[in-house]
Amino acid sequence: MYPKKVLHWINGRETAPLSGKFIARQNPATGEILAEVAQGGKSDIKKAVDAATKTFGSWSLTPVIARANILRKAAQLIGERKEEIARIVSVEGGKSVRNALGEAEAAMELGYFIAGEGRRFYGKTTTSAMPNRAAETRREAVGVCGLIIASNTPLPNVAWKAFPALLCGNAAITKPSEDTPLSALWFAKTLKEAGLPDGVFSVVQGLGKEAGAALAQNPQVDLISFTGSVAVGKWITQTAGERLARVCLELGGKNPLVVCDDADLESAANFAVNSAFSNAGQRCASGSRIIIFDSVYEKFREIFLAKTKALKIGVSDEDDLGPVINERQLQNMLKELAAAKKRGAKIIAGGNRLSGGKYKNGFYLEPTILENISPEDEISQHELFGPIAILYRVKDFNHALELANNSSFGLTAAIHTKNIHRAEVFKQKCRAGVISVNGPTHGSEPHLPFGGIKNSGNGWREPGAEALDVYSEWKTIYTRHDPEQA
Repeated sequence: MYPKKVLHWINGRETAPLSGKFIARQNPATGEILAEVAQGGKSDIKKAVDAATKTFGSWSLTPVIARANILRKAAQLIGERKEEIARIVSVEGGKSVRNALGEAEAAMELGYFIAGEGRRFYGKTTTSAMPNRAAETRREAVGVCGLIIASNTPLPNVAWKAFPALLCGNAAITKPSEDTPLSALWFAKTLKEAGLPDGVFSVVQGLGKEAGAALAQNPQVDLISFTGSVAVGKWITQTAGERLARVCLELGGKNPLVVCDDADLESAANFAVNSAFSNAGQRCASGSRIIIFDSVYEKFREIFLAKTKALKIGVSDEDDLGPVINERQLQNMLKELAAAKKRGAKIIAGGNRLSGGKYKNGFYLEPTILENISPEDEISQHELFGPIAILYRVKDFNHALELANNSSFGLTAAIHTKNIHRAEVFKQKCRAGVISVNGPTHGSEPHLPFGGIKNSGNGWREPGAEALDVYSEWKTIYTRHDPEQA
């Protein structure tokens, strides 16, 4: 089912790396070699960009309804074959088929929504101060887009960028994570079957420092949309910005979930566990900072701890979370936990790598809870991207709001309270791009914009109709007429 070699997709066909080099990809659940992945570089990127440049003109002039119809067909195919892609995502992403099916359905729903925007591809007509002159605006394509995606939810990640980019008439090259290469290749094949012309959408596999860097540096690439780390996002901004290419960044979060003294503690604990540990904590919207009023701290802690210890770990449909994506990520988290412990953090659950039995050689970290650590500590401020949550005591609402905003990130946040006044003030004053009241820190829907402020991004939003602003240019048009010639 999973091929021994995962290749590029350039100009409508699978293509071997020009260097002949491959990267060994491990199964995160077992540590065994899953496949060899094409190790793309500058020459492969150039080949894909040349194909995109050649086909951009005709694709951008294709009526937007026709483009939308192809995307709608692709969404239909994803729905029809969701079990197939779910098995791929399950194996390469280290998660249950049940959870992978949810991701396939999310990608499908996004495809339907964006295809629908083809019939709402609005500009506007307006007045002019000049006599006998009409004024209008319309959307047009940006050009060739480079889409660099993360491994945590590989199919939705590529869909979030590719569907709006293609609807707007752009050609696109995707550089998926080397950890989840086949999902993007499967998506490309699905687009071709749906009727997308060759060369309009390509996939170049490889490492970020090679293929990703070459994509950001290529002078023919007009836009880079990147999901990943702050450091790489800043480098892309500087690199692509030198040629004034558009850059869209989604850079993660250190998201707070506030539990007030009037909250439904059972419900709050359920949402906190889900926010912190689902998908092994590998969500940019993961709830990694749990902020609890002092008066209910002990009670909430007890409930949260019990629910965390009850979680089932593995990749079956009966399990709640699986491994993290690779050995490097696992070792980084273990190193961070050991250092935090030396600085006085108390680990009250988890903190260890699971080994032996079904966990042997896999990249499993126990769901981990820390307390007794300063909000200013390194582990409180850095995104870990794994199943690690930190508990903090606060004396009241103002203290909770202050701590929620005490982060260089500003992606998502949640508050649990029965007090409408607290909820409204939190929605107004919490510095985040997405706010949830009495719910989880994640779970954004495809028809709404997602993104953050501060180090979580640079102001653009994907998906939702707002994604069209990322992938299109506005053109203002004036038309003068002469009534004497009528």
